[in-house]
Amino acid sequence: MASASCSPEEALTCDVFISYARPTAAIASATAAALRAAGYDVWFDESLPAHRAFADVIEERLRATRAVLVLWSAPAAKSHWVRAEADMGLTGGKLVQYSIDDIVPPMPFNQIHCVMGNGIADPSRSPAWGSLLKSIEALVAGDGLPQIADQAAGRPAKPAAPSKPSIAVMPFANITGDPAQDYFADGMVEEIATALSRIKSIFVIAGSSSRALREANLSPDEAASTLGVRYMLEGSVRVAGGRVRISLGLVDTAARSRIWSERFEDTMVDVFALQDRVALAVAGVIEPAIQVAEIHRALQRPIPQSDSYDLYLRALHLQTSLLEDDMRASFALLEQALAIDPDNPSALVLAAYYHAQALLVQWGDDPETHRREGLALVNHALRVAPDDPEIVARALMPLREFGEDVGVVAQLAARAVALNPGSALALGASGWMHLLAGRYDIAREQLEASLQLDPISPESTFRMSGLALLKFCTRDYDGAVVQLVDAVRRKPNAIINAVLLTVCYAAKGDLAAAKTALESFYALSPEGDPVAWLNAIADPASRQIAAEALARVDRVEPA
Repeated sequence: MASASCSPEEALTCDVFISYARPTAAIASATAAALRAAGYDVWFDESLPAHRAFADVIEERLRATRAVLVLWSAPAAKSHWVRAEADMGLTGGKLVQYSIDDIVPPMPFNQIHCVMGNGIADPSRSPAWGSLLKSIEALVAGDGLPQIADQAAGRPAKPAAPSKPSIAVMPFANITGDPAQDYFADGMVEEIATALSRIKSIFVIAGSSSRALREANLSPDEAASTLGVRYMLEGSVRVAGGRVRISLGLVDTAARSRIWSERFEDTMVDVFALQDRVALAVAGVIEPAIQVAEIHRALQRPIPQSDSYDLYLRALHLQTSLLEDDMRASFALLEQALAIDPDNPSALVLAAYYHAQALLVQWGDDPETHRREGLALVNHALRVAPDDPEIVARALMPLREFGEDVGVVAQLAARAVALNPGSALALGASGWMHLLAGRYDIAREQLEASLQLDPISPESTFRMSGLALLKFCTRDYDGAVVQLVDAVRRKPNAIINAVLLTVCYAAKGDLAAAKTALESFYALSPEGDPVAWLNAIADPASRQIAAEALARVDRVEPA
């Protein structure tokens, strides 16, 4: 929850923005008074204008303020709103922290110096008040404070700050008719919001703001406008006979369309386990669903009007084919995105992926340049966003291709999944790493879980390719063909599937079908070399089988 009171004329620029949790409002008010007495303009939510959307005003104020003072407390550490405000302070290099109840700030804010109250809740009465004022004075004067130190590079690392899509999880309707079940509906909202907060690519509005509209009887458009969000998750809960039915829908309010819906049914035997399971599943589906919607939106906008985030989305759309021309066009867009924002971690890691792909399938005659430039890009991305599961997941393939230690890549794969256990991207990328390392059981488990969470997005075909390659490496050629035929049906221009389908058909003895698949490869990439794509098969024995199978196809005359 934010705190406020600037000049009467509503000038945007203020000295200090106070962020706090509602139970500590009296302390925030006393702190604001002490700062004003020291000569500073202060903004906190006692003067939030009634006619403006909460999120719009707060983001506007955060961007314009010179210092962000976060008053940490146990409720603040659990507040998505306070975390989001602290994140903007950290990103902008203007974060000052005080712990009211001596709680350690949550990650990654625990890596920044925080003045501990030591039993004195009011910072203005603390012996450390003078040092807090010195920090604020330095920021107001334009001198930055040190942020998270990157031990390897010895320089600050800041979180990602593209123009993220925003979502509100609205209060679920309890259609059971029993007020005693309100606790379950409200708990379900909190669990989903918590799971969504692990996704760094979206901004999640605090549940307290959504709940404030429970009785307002607003239309979805009005609620979205009030909260300042583009996406809304709506739901209802019905409990009967010891069973519960949870119905959910994700609404793109700008497009006035429902882009995803699902229904979950289970018993009420273990309520908390049920809430955890549903929250994880919902978060896993919502991330790719929003990304697809955002890509569609970005493609409608003229490139000259695109920002760094839009350009990244366009590049991501192009990269799903893995065709050389598409990859080069994607890289050109990423260069434009990085010219606008050199620290955009999504663009950095996707540009590294281009270099890794070029190295893997031998595009051009300067592999060392691809290795050197790609490694610099992926390391830059990990410095900027070390705790973003999407960035860590997308870094895995480039790091492996650039020759990073296998153990380091395995640790990063585990980290990506730990940061967001419900991320289809993290599970899929980790599954691929286990596949390439020959750990087929865990690879199958993670790739299948990834597909279950995200069965239809453009990137889901890569997990299908992974499962097909796994089947090939375990000599299940029939199963691999079935998997690949489905993958090709879903995304006909994904070139890796044409190569794998060729060798799988040939390995099972169907040379005519293999020849047709190979012709599909050349239709997609007339100058391409299918042999180079066999580098994607890490197991030497399987790669040899694939090479021999491909050689047999090349000797078959076209019909």
